[in-house]
Amino acid sequence: MTTRSVTVAKFCSSQVHEMEALSFDDSKRLFFRRAFGSENSCYPHLEDVPNKILRKCGGLPLAIVTVSGILANMLAKAEWDRVLNAIGSSLAKKDDAKTMTSILSLSYFDIPHHLRTCLLYLSVYPEDYEIEKQCLISRWIAEGFIHEEEGQSKYEIGEGYLNDLINRSMIQPVEVKYGQAKACRVHDIILDYIKCKAAEENFVTSLDAVQPVCTSEYKVRRLCFSNHNEENVTLWADQLLSQVRSITIFGEPVKISFLPSTALLVLDLGECTSMKDHHLASIGKLFNLKYLRLGSPSINRLPENVGELQHLQTLDVRGTSIKEVPRTISKLQQLARFYVDWDARFPDGMIGQMVSLEELGQYGVVSYQQEQQSNQEFSKLTKLRTLKIKWQFNLPDDSEGRSQREGIHNYVGNLLSSCNLHNLYIRADSRQAYPLSLHSWHPAASCSLRKLCIKGHAIYKVPNWMGSLGNLGVLQLCGVICLRPEDVEILGEIPCLLFLKLSTVGGTNGRIIFPGNNGFRSLKYFSLRMYACGTLLKFEAGSMPKLEHVEIKLFLHKMECLNGAPPSLGIQHLSALSKVEIIIYGRSDEDDNDDNAFSCVSRAINAAIKTLSNHPTVRFDTEEYYDDGCQHFESVLRDSNEESEGLFNEWLKLWQIREEQAEQATDSETEQEDESHGNEEDGRTHEDEETSENEVAQQDDSGSNN
Repeated sequence: MTTRSVTVAKFCSSQVHEMEALSFDDSKRLFFRRAFGSENSCYPHLEDVPNKILRKCGGLPLAIVTVSGILANMLAKAEWDRVLNAIGSSLAKKDDAKTMTSILSLSYFDIPHHLRTCLLYLSVYPEDYEIEKQCLISRWIAEGFIHEEEGQSKYEIGEGYLNDLINRSMIQPVEVKYGQAKACRVHDIILDYIKCKAAEENFVTSLDAVQPVCTSEYKVRRLCFSNHNEENVTLWADQLLSQVRSITIFGEPVKISFLPSTALLVLDLGECTSMKDHHLASIGKLFNLKYLRLGSPSINRLPENVGELQHLQTLDVRGTSIKEVPRTISKLQQLARFYVDWDARFPDGMIGQMVSLEELGQYGVVSYQQEQQSNQEFSKLTKLRTLKIKWQFNLPDDSEGRSQREGIHNYVGNLLSSCNLHNLYIRADSRQAYPLSLHSWHPAASCSLRKLCIKGHAIYKVPNWMGSLGNLGVLQLCGVICLRPEDVEILGEIPCLLFLKLSTVGGTNGRIIFPGNNGFRSLKYFSLRMYACGTLLKFEAGSMPKLEHVEIKLFLHKMECLNGAPPSLGIQHLSALSKVEIIIYGRSDEDDNDDNAFSCVSRAINAAIKTLSNHPTVRFDTEEYYDDGCQHFESVLRDSNEESEGLFNEWLKLWQIREEQAEQATDSETEQEDESHGNEEDGRTHEDEETSENEVAQQDDSGSNN
């Protein structure tokens, strides 16, 4: 366990490890990297001020990260002097707690008022809680903390607020993907500070089972229940709830009838995992509610009176057992964000009536008839910005099936042609393997698509139009059957592409080469998974000049699987790299000497990395769950130089095998994560693993705040 109290530590164990402060040199490297973007540079006009600030931080990592986050955007020496003087002299008294309080106060009052409000709001969450980004921003919107600006939605503005707090090191990013944090966490020291501030300003009231009842004069605006029972809530209801705007409940559920019907804007019951249907019977009386989240697997249906929540903007029922969406939800004309699980079914004709919808998470299509009807309905949703859609039905292998595949092809084409969508996620069960011929689609010139993810569909060619998507920053194509040189060229032409994730069987003649021809000029993160062993992969000099994080997953059973490729893969030509990940899928045959092939690649890549001035981190790993159908496809790749229909059919079979295996492995990993979730006591987060992606997104290395 970890604790800041020596007394507690000694009570728990006779063996206590006391964490030492950072040395001055280590402190300086951390501070300079955060404040100046480099461990070795400093503004000359600042003279000795940075060193004086470091001495006041006393080697406390959180203090260094917090102060450097404040100073990162300050250039004038007078501003640095102000920060130096504001830190105070508590360090001279060897009082780390006072030092941190002084620094946190400085940081807190340095941020703009609107961010201060958003930060205080995090005090409703318990220590070490992972706060999902979608939930947090939606709650900020419901509380009125975010106001729409021209050219940006409220949600997009909220994302900017969250990134700003991360950059200032007030919160920690968690589960960074495509450069964006999917969640965040507040350091326990910072959380203690903002909880005190929130209590002082009567901003948030936190109650538990042992807390005394407050007086009737006490006005509660935002209330958080934990470790309570229904009797406690009954006692508190009359005294505390008349003016409450927000209620967050962790633990035992409460009856809706206890809750106020007029002022309540936010009701978060996502952590009431034992809540049942009867608890929601009176939900319709909360007629001013703007945000509602449920998360209990014991909830099987939403009551019909949910349609009376005419001001509801966000409805999140992920994690429940709701299989049928009530038709009355179509009455919610202000509903902008609706999050459901894949198996939730919508009544016919309902989607098209939700005219304010901006984001629809996880819309499952279970029949061709539903697909045809929803195609018409989505065209009515002119405000829709984010859509996640998945095909969950089988197609017959006959003329009718071919006709239905053509219908799906047109359906996806219509979605891609939308001028309004910013984020589009398209999925299919890998066992379906619906081929998509993207080249016939023609997105509008004004297409505002920023993120496109296609998974579970076989993609034969990268279309020419993809290179002209001027706003596209994130692209994931999991299913490119053969990655040709012309495909690489088109992808390299996408002007703003920052994150690219590809999975492919292999390349033309078993070769995938990224040339140094001015392509991929903006790319920061690149992930490539190759399903056929014997594929030659090489990065040439000048390719991907801004790439910071590369992840390569390849099959390698023996030395000849390299197919003449340099074992280093040309990693030495990626001059901006800060992180390298190599995952090798190998068959554990006794006759093959896997270690030699693996060692050859790892030695070559390590040698290549040593030539790079950035000294990137490197991780090697092996996986053995891919052990079917490899040798056959090695020979197919090597013996076939023509792109025949037979070759593509063979590649398609391999792709289906690999996608299924990858999906099974992912499901297994997810189950293991679910089993272990909540059992960690060390407060460990994912940001160390994802630092480089977060640095790209935030233009700051805020992931290093541990």
